[in-house]
Amino acid sequence: MIDDFLYGTAGHTGPPAEVEAAVRAAAAAEIMPRHRKLAAHEIIEKSGPHDLVTAADRLAEEHLTAALTKLLPGSVVVGEESVHADPAVYEALGGDAPVWIVDPVDGTRQFVRGEAGFCTLVALALHGEVYASWTYAPVRDEMAIAVRGRGATLNGAPIRSGAPAPGAVLKVAMSHPDYTTEAQKRALLGLRTESIAARPCGSAGLEYLAVARGSLDAVAFNWEYAWDHAAGLLLVTEAGGAQSTLSGAPFRIVGGNDLPFTAARDEATAQRVLAALRTGG
Repeated sequence: MIDDFLYGTAGHTGPPAEVEAAVRAAAAAEIMPRHRKLAAHEIIEKSGPHDLVTAADRLAEEHLTAALTKLLPGSVVVGEESVHADPAVYEALGGDAPVWIVDPVDGTRQFVRGEAGFCTLVALALHGEVYASWTYAPVRDEMAIAVRGRGATLNGAPIRSGAPAPGAVLKVAMSHPDYTTEAQKRALLGLRTESIAARPCGSAGLEYLAVARGSLDAVAFNWEYAWDHAAGLLLVTEAGGAQSTLSGAPFRIVGGNDLPFTAARDEATAQRVLAALRTGG
């Protein structure tokens, strides 16, 4: 079903333009009109002051849910806001139906501040495998698309992650301390070395895009929510990068990973980051 949807027949070589159009339409209708214009009642704390949801998050996810399930009948949506309302929705990741994994506003804190560093993330998966992804930064008008086995593009042009210069200090974005427990902070201590310049991450989706285009060497994260990682991990992989959990196994979107994990510009960089992480904790 997914192969037919993505590749079609008779010379169709990429994902349907309708998916990109749906992502752009949701951002245009529900996100950008509220950028720098949010009213106080449109911002709500979920688990705490660093875990925010806005009217834009909720309405954009509703918009995408309607549009994407119409494009692929029989598909379901696992979205950040739908799972917050009903955690059982997350179980669809291991089911038999195609799943759209949606983060309507990745980088909500940046969005609330009126900054540009946020994006919309959509991935299409089946049986825990990600087949396509869309990363859209509306303020920057950047649309990155990855299709399994078909490569990655940014605004229609192919992108490759490349590799850092030999011996270079690695630029790594890691889990932000505002969102990590003390144990998680300790697990990331291995990144505090002279060979790694680590900094807190912003929008996870935009950090993955930076790795895929070669402007960031790696990310290191220690949380598992599929809506934060599914799109970016495929994007990095299709751009020529590598990813791995602490045990050496690939990250699984259904969970149960040995954390932290990394996605990097190439395999050698991934191994350098993993080696550093293994000294933490």
